[in-house]
Amino acid sequence: MSVDAAQTGQLLTLLTIAFALGLDAFSLGIGIGLKGIRKLDILKLGAVVAAFHMLMPLLGLAAGQAVSGLLGSVATKAGGLLLLLLGGHMVYSSLRREHTVQFDHRSAFGMLLLALGVSIDSFSVGVSLGMFAADLVMTVLLFGFFGGAMSITGLLLGRKVGIGLGEYGETCGGAILFAFGVMFLL
Repeated sequence: MSVDAAQTGQLLTLLTIAFALGLDAFSLGIGIGLKGIRKLDILKLGAVVAAFHMLMPLLGLAAGQAVSGLLGSVATKAGGLLLLLLGGHMVYSSLRREHTVQFDHRSAFGMLLLALGVSIDSFSVGVSLGMFAADLVMTVLLFGFFGGAMSITGLLLGRKVGIGLGEYGETCGGAILFAFGVMFLL
């Protein structure tokens, strides 16, 4: 196999993985966007998600190969549980119509928690990629680009659809996050 074919194969593999990891950010974006979000907050959250999609594989690579099997399943379950809790809380608070403590995606803690929830899979993928000779810079940049771009796309799409849904937008968004959380846990 020639060097060019190997590099093309590696690029296509990394693009596929980056896209798959970005789908988590996209689904989160739709859920949060349905709840209603300002354009400035979309850019902030997109940037934080992109940064976490770059940081987590680096941490995963540093964690080493020895624990890759354990971390892969634990990371997926932790991300699923986080999305399940966030989605459940959104549905509960929207259906109760009472004043409940809302999860604030605009706060620094809220953004970090959301970004961690959707990028934790990048950590386990980073551990797995550490076993191969993947181009580190290309990997990190692709993961960051797809994570950020797909979260922004999901936020904008959710925001647009959420305007038409009115008060039911938060319920729909929470249900989407809840469903993705269940899928990660199964």
